[in-house]
Amino acid sequence: MIVKAVLSDANKLTEIAIKSKAFWGYSDELIESWREDLTVTPKMFQDFNIYKYIVDTEIAGFYILYRANIRTSFLEFLFVSPKFINQGIGKQLLDHAIRYCIGGSSAILNVLSDPNAEAFYAKHGFKVIGRRESSIKGRLLPEMELEFPENM
Repeated sequence: MIVKAVLSDANKLTEIAIKSKAFWGYSDELIESWREDLTVTPKMFQDFNIYKYIVDTEIAGFYILYRANIRTSFLEFLFVSPKFINQGIGKQLLDHAIRYCIGGSSAILNVLSDPNAEAFYAKHGFKVIGRRESSIKGRLLPEMELEFPENM
């Protein structure tokens, strides 16, 4: 079940983001260097739309969506707890975010993807529109977007 996250979820969401990122084999020191970027803050609850996926009473994953302007929304985070990876939860969260964007008249959903997630987004119709250098020398992050023609 997908429901709106609340401020008291912040620590658990941050824990999921960190563990999910670590799932892809990044070193502990690299994960630690990204801790601030992976932290879900109280301000995010004011500025962004945050939804969580609940299994029984446990948060299994979440996403954070930001409406940049009348045309474009940004998927800031989409993380699934390693315990729940490969169970379709990421797809359900992404589908929910897409429906939210379409319902809110966004024309484009943009994501700066981790290289390990590029295939996931591509499978769901996202196209690479560019690549940005990450904090790791030589590592490029795919910038991807999905257009909603019905809202153009």
